Amino acid sequence: MADKLDRSHKGEAAPTLPFTDAAGKKRTLADFRGKPVLLNLWATWCAPCVKEMPTLDALAAREGERLQVVTVSQDFEPAKVAPFFEKAQLHKLPPFVDSDLAFGTQLGVNLPATILYDSRGREVWRMLGENDWASEAAAKLIAEAR
Repeated sequence: MADKLDRSHKGEAAPTLPFTDAAGKKRTLADFRGKPVLLNLWATWCAPCVKEMPTLDALAAREGERLQVVTVSQDFEPAKVAPFFEKAQLHKLPPFVDSDLAFGTQLGVNLPATILYDSRGREVWRMLGENDWASEAAAKLIAEAR
């Protein structure tokens, strides 16, 4: 896990890019300020992304109100996202879509990529590649944003 951890962006402000919630409303990461945010960039066509989604859902269930887990799809076909969530039975994660694929481009990351922001919207670290977000090691990393 440590080999995929990047702390070189620590302290940088969260991007202000818009993404869309399931109701079609535009959102930004600033909407979640006041609590730590774990941003996960993923896509339905990305096998490692799909593999880690259940662990992100378990993390969201375990952390409850202490952490906002925001999964933003980078799918070329946004209509595939909601059916994926239903089929995968992801109950704690709301489906968000970045139909402009702006996050992956602006942040310069490959999928999956997960970035932890503190309650002020400042980056703590980013994890590149698949991870088990329900693990004890992940819990220790996430605790850094409290």
